[in-house]
Amino acid sequence: MNTCNTAPVIAIDRPKLEGSVAVGDKRRRRIGFSEFGSPTGPVVIWLHGTPGARRQIPCEAREYAEERGFRLIGLDRPGVGSSTAHRYASISEFTSDFQIVLSTLGVDRCSVIGMSGGGPYTLACARFLPDRVVSVGIVGGVAPVTGPDGIAGGAVDNIRSVEPLLTKAGGPIGKAVSAVLSVARPIAEPAIATYGRLSPDADRELLSRPEFKAMFLDDLLHGGSRRMEAPFADLALFVRDWGFRVGDVTVPVTWWHGDRDNIIPYAHGQHMVTLLPNAELVTVPGQSHLSTLGMSVEIIDQVLATWPDESLRHDRTPLSALA
Repeated sequence: MNTCNTAPVIAIDRPKLEGSVAVGDKRRRRIGFSEFGSPTGPVVIWLHGTPGARRQIPCEAREYAEERGFRLIGLDRPGVGSSTAHRYASISEFTSDFQIVLSTLGVDRCSVIGMSGGGPYTLACARFLPDRVVSVGIVGGVAPVTGPDGIAGGAVDNIRSVEPLLTKAGGPIGKAVSAVLSVARPIAEPAIATYGRLSPDADRELLSRPEFKAMFLDDLLHGGSRRMEAPFADLALFVRDWGFRVGDVTVPVTWWHGDRDNIIPYAHGQHMVTLLPNAELVTVPGQSHLSTLGMSVEIIDQVLATWPDESLRHDRTPLSALA
């Protein structure tokens, strides 16, 4: 039953498949995933923003996966949802876990879409796994603020001075936040509404739509109520060296950025596209940070358009390998 477009208060259907994959050298950690759409066909991996978790995928994208016949998989990062808390030394280290997840889920090749804080992780996967990542979509992605690829300004740049605190206290703070969220359902929806009222016009309009409000609420309660350490780990990693140069990413990248983004400045998107050797910038006039999520179908169409026809083969999930 389609529940994504009813109003005023809607419920979000559960993912078709949800669980976690053992990762790490001795497989002692886990990465959570949620799967939507067809169990066969081309695979699109969706990497959530900061904060966020595996269900931070627009309803339109979930429905489109079913209609067009592709697998749409959302992944937690360590320390949120069903994923074990873990500190990477740099963003590049995520790719080892990502590769294990792909192999466990029976995915040979995929496109990867990264929203905001998911952008650096998406680029890392493209840099170190170009044989498996066919194409990339970045939506208002974070740019480096240090090192030779760095650019000043924006919310992430303001984090640099508190990075030592995030590294030391992020875990305890995250546990406290998740403890609050575990009993905070009655106030979670008003909190999202309040955030919307304080946001730019475009974001406020998006958050007023019941399907997006329900998606963020569902993701917050299923991801953040169990663990909420990932956002603090993300912020600490964003301001460090990422472990690779942006210009070494050769996979095709399409970068969407609202020209009124209040979190990640539009200039950061322009900067990144000048560094990437095979990238296109899609300027979204009048849109801010969250509002570009309303373009999810267009974004998916673009990343799948780069697949050669013979590559659209059916990858299947070995269910016996899942938790």
